[in-house]
Amino acid sequence: MFSTLSDNLQETFKKLRGHGKLTEKNISDSLREVRLALLEADVELSVAKDFIARVKEKALG
Repeated sequence: MFSTLSDNLQETFKKLRGHGKLTEKNISDSLREVRLALLEADVELSVAKDFIARVKEKALG
């Protein structure tokens, strides 16, 4: 379970590093992938949503 989550997160961050400049769309797309990875790892929906909201707030200012 944790190795799958780790692999999914690493893949998502690898995609982000490939972009020259981060845009709101890049961030939203990546956060969607992170949310799916968390849910696949059996993280409770409310916890995943809260985590994604906090990260998005920090990333977008």
